[in-house]
Amino acid sequence: MNVSAPSLSTPPAAFSDRRKAFRALHERGCFVIPNPWDVGSARYLQHLGFRALATTSAGFAFSQGLPDSSDHVAVARDRTLAHIAGIAAAVDLPVSADFMSGYGLEPEDVAESVARCVATGVAGLSIEDSTGDPASPLYELPLAVERVRAARQAIDRSGEDVLLTARAECYLVGHPDPFRESVRRLETYAAAGADVLFAPGPHDPADIKALVEAVAPKPFNLLVITDIGRSVSEIASLGVRRISVGGALALAAWTGFKRAAQTLKSEGSFAGLDGLGPYMELNALFANPPFLH
Repeated sequence: MNVSAPSLSTPPAAFSDRRKAFRALHERGCFVIPNPWDVGSARYLQHLGFRALATTSAGFAFSQGLPDSSDHVAVARDRTLAHIAGIAAAVDLPVSADFMSGYGLEPEDVAESVARCVATGVAGLSIEDSTGDPASPLYELPLAVERVRAARQAIDRSGEDVLLTARAECYLVGHPDPFRESVRRLETYAAAGADVLFAPGPHDPADIKALVEAVAPKPFNLLVITDIGRSVSEIASLGVRRISVGGALALAAWTGFKRAAQTLKSEGSFAGLDGLGPYMELNALFANPPFLH
């Protein structure tokens, strides 16, 4: 499937307005950008009043019965682009794409993929510096910087105001000094044109605050995938501008499903179905798509 333009059901002006709103969200304060894994979860998060959404590669991969893996191994680029376009067209909110490592090894490949991602209607997208190779899990910094710069140039050529998030994956790949290497990489990515900086993994308040200060005045995104014992307001006090939850909401859904299914199979009991959310509530929500209003 070739995704080259946003859904015809959403006028280009609507995507432009969402991009402006998304940039404004990053200019002050702190906001939570939750990660839906399909159209239904995206619609429900909008219903709750969140101001922006971000896709999750893990949540989407699991929904397809695939592992969360490197760009070319599991969920192919065209499938991912179609998923991102579907989310962007299904809600009235800015959507940022978890675009993994940019679906390309060389900078020019990243640029091509990013241009196609922009065409889905997203307000932002993120590019990782992980290679998927356990023997050499991070791109060497000069190449990683060129890949970020290529993404920046592709966005600029599009003429669309799409925010570029650059991710340093040092914590997630087990780098021996993840904090220092994250700072080094994020500072360089900021200079290469990234609008938002992201180092998934740190939970220590001192490290988070130091990362925020290292990339200031550009905004820092914190990933929270478990209860770290701190509220949104406490995280905001560290200077974090954006908080995402990655695949955590998808895992929460899978956790409830697994418990109910396992209880049904192992015990012959329907106890796992107790306390389910009301069918009528969801049915009514999905009967009134926001884009038809």
